[in-house]
Amino acid sequence: MTTSIDQIKQQSMLRHLIRIRQFEDRVADLLDTDDINCPTHLYTGQEAVAVGVCQALSIDDYIWGTHRSHGHYLAKGGNMDTMMAELYGKETGCSHGRGGSMHLLAKEVGILGTVPMVGATIPMAVGSALVSSIKKDQKVSVAFFGDGATEEGVFHEALNFASLKKLPVIFVCENNLYSSHLRIEDRRSQNNIYKSAEAHGMEGITVDGNNTLDVYQKAVEAVTKARSGLGPTLIECKTYRWRGHVGPSWDLDVNIREKEELDHWMEKDPIEILSKEMIQTNEITPQDLDAIKQAVASEIESSVEFARKSPFPDVKELSKNVYSSS
Repeated sequence: MTTSIDQIKQQSMLRHLIRIRQFEDRVADLLDTDDINCPTHLYTGQEAVAVGVCQALSIDDYIWGTHRSHGHYLAKGGNMDTMMAELYGKETGCSHGRGGSMHLLAKEVGILGTVPMVGATIPMAVGSALVSSIKKDQKVSVAFFGDGATEEGVFHEALNFASLKKLPVIFVCENNLYSSHLRIEDRRSQNNIYKSAEAHGMEGITVDGNNTLDVYQKAVEAVTKARSGLGPTLIECKTYRWRGHVGPSWDLDVNIREKEELDHWMEKDPIEILSKEMIQTNEITPQDLDAIKQAVASEIESSVEFARKSPFPDVKELSKNVYSSS
């Protein structure tokens, strides 16, 4: 199935890519100056996955994110001000300053939570999909996770159960070639994560995770299938994180990866791929692109100002908003 992608949709995707990239670059600066002190895993370079998938979802659909989920949060429609405030540990943050970078929440747009435990998003998405199946509410759940999560036993347990019950869930593996600091070829005999789906009787596909339109096309197919009661799909998105596992560094000085490898992937910049294609087809002009970047930069600075001016949680209320009261 090939889905026609209109100009408005492509412009929305491009803006989301730019918002995520510039947000992460600004956060990197704030980490360098110690404005932000919480452990922070940046999403730079992987933007096409979050944007391509989330553009295929409705606001009522659910997503579950990982420790590296600023991109998922923004792509699904989370409020930038409240996420920035959360990074600062402020009461106005999306988790009231209790969670930091790795515990983001925006139930109003279907972001049920981000979880730092490797592989934990997978059964959680299966759980919310099971609820939707029982309620017949037509909502689709998405689990985002890295390649390292596929080495957890719960990955196979969740895929098997979801396939058995034909649950409306999509498993999105962001294969960025590294599990923390360990390369995929040092952990797997074969780099073929998408084929794990075969053992559990579901469709598994692989896609260029740096091409937003390709990710979107595959996500639309998977969402349509899930919403129609035809069960889950595993989508393996081949991508790469530019910065280190955690923090703003590039991991080039710790014998983890080579500069040539980083340069190769930076040449496959998701923003450049989409913007060049749109300029070539006259769907956007270079001037339009500059205007978007300037507007986003202003939006980000406004979020920083909001976070800096926001109060820290009152020490007397630290036990609040930790457990659900319902």
